[in-house]
Amino acid sequence: MKTSRVRIATVVAAHTYYEGASKDYARQVAALLLDEGRVGELESLLRDIQADWALHGYVEVLARSAHPLTDDTKHDIAARVKPLFPQADKVVVTGVIDPSVIGGVQIQLADRQLDLSVEGKLKQFKQLTGAGKD
Repeated sequence: MKTSRVRIATVVAAHTYYEGASKDYARQVAALLLDEGRVGELESLLRDIQADWALHGYVEVLARSAHPLTDDTKHDIAARVKPLFPQADKVVVTGVIDPSVIGGVQIQLADRQLDLSVEGKLKQFKQLTGAGKD
């Protein structure tokens, strides 16, 4: 019988939250997903793990930008995310360099995303200005 994704996420989150992540443990989780033909669930599993971490006070933020984020920018992002998770003991911002993000930053949390990139702002502007044209 297949173990539910939520159950796998709960076990992985508990293990990694208290003991840290290791390459060996990551391989074991990857092997389980491969063995059960569930590789397509990886992104959902990672979101579930992040949500479980948040319940335990550890919030991970992925911040995509075209250039490396400064420490000040990471601190600012963490300060803006903290009110969303008042129970958080720790908010960690991990910068991800993504050349497709022309300017600004795209913020990804376990349960939401915020697009503050140039492209995102242009899309929002287009939606606002095109909304009354029908």
